[in-house]
Amino acid sequence: MNRNASAPGTGDTMQDLLLRTGRTVRDVYTEHAGTIYRVAYTYMKNRYDAEDAVQEAFLRLIRARPAFADARHERAWLIRTVSNVCRDLLRAKARQHEDLDDHAELAAPEQGDNALLAAVLALPEKYRIVLYLYGVEGYSVKEIAALLRRPPNTIKTRLSRAREMLKTEWEA
Repeated sequence: MNRNASAPGTGDTMQDLLLRTGRTVRDVYTEHAGTIYRVAYTYMKNRYDAEDAVQEAFLRLIRARPAFADARHERAWLIRTVSNVCRDLLRAKARQHEDLDDHAELAAPEQGDNALLAAVLALPEKYRIVLYLYGVEGYSVKEIAALLRRPPNTIKTRLSRAREMLKTEWEA
């Protein structure tokens, strides 16, 4: 996409497109892209699908142009949106019935031997995302509960189980 292409229905260029907060999309992207990518990666487990999910989340931001109370609200909206995008992509992939052996040549190259990352990515999604939001992004249990629309005690249980699963895997 041409960065200077006009957004549909506006005279603004994409890089100058103002959100209702008075910030440009470029500013929002610069501030939150890393976090949003890492959330997407925890769901998708590969960089290419994670990049697609991030792109779709920012397209939704451009289309919706929501008003945010502050940067924290903006970040929470983007995390929630990228989580939904990832779930949609995963559901769509689950409906496809292709033999993966037919596409072995398309496999992404290995990025080194990172046993901890492999163990985290092997966790079931509901544990992986909670562990990421708590451990890496620094969200509190209450904030994660609000983001994922789950009771705080459920989040605490998932964190505890994720840690136990990692400990068991690490000691094996």
